[in-house]
Amino acid sequence: MKTFEEGPQQVSQARFVRSAMQKPILSRDREFQLALAWRDEQDQDALDELVSAYTRLVIAVAARYRNYGLPMSDLIQEGMIGLLQAAGRFDPEREVRFSTYASWWIRSSMQDFVLRNWSVVRVGSTAAQKALFFRLWRLRNLIERASGEPLDFDGRTAIADQLGTGIADVERMEVCLSGGDLSLNAQFGNSDSAYQDGDQWQDVLVDERPQAEELVISSRDGEIVGGWIYEAMDQL
Repeated sequence: MKTFEEGPQQVSQARFVRSAMQKPILSRDREFQLALAWRDEQDQDALDELVSAYTRLVIAVAARYRNYGLPMSDLIQEGMIGLLQAAGRFDPEREVRFSTYASWWIRSSMQDFVLRNWSVVRVGSTAAQKALFFRLWRLRNLIERASGEPLDFDGRTAIADQLGTGIADVERMEVCLSGGDLSLNAQFGNSDSAYQDGDQWQDVLVDERPQAEELVISSRDGEIVGGWIYEAMDQL
């Protein structure tokens, strides 16, 4: 099984991963010294050593998100941005390991990247929707294995309750995860249907909303009828 995508960058990417994995793991004291040096003195060498030591953490997190169809190299780049953000915000005097703090920033950066590139339509804008996007598959598989049946209404209700969202959100997210984007210029149709070969989806989409002139006529007619009613009521 290949770990990374095929392509001209595979060799350099594998070399980058090997180099990152060979970096020594920092002790708590050394980590504290580097973090202080960067925070108080803006020591670039301290930042480089701190980031280099935890690049392995970026790679480990990226491997968890590669099933979303995005290049591993792009995930690593986004994770490195999160790692640098963590280094810039980390307070070593809170007695928390940098790896624990940086994990959240790395994961958040990669999740935002996945959501931005999954579809042209934004699929997750709230915290609940993001959690639903990344946990729906796992929860659905757990429920289906336990019941031996495809996910039903009760299963969707259980997922909605666990994630603190509505069942309608669960159903919409299922649709988003099961189907990709479809171009309006995609062709369809054959001799066995009412459509011809070469027809495009945009040719058969119908806007059922009233047209502009219909709205104006309706508004004008309403004003006239209202005036008549007002005059009749005034005479009565």
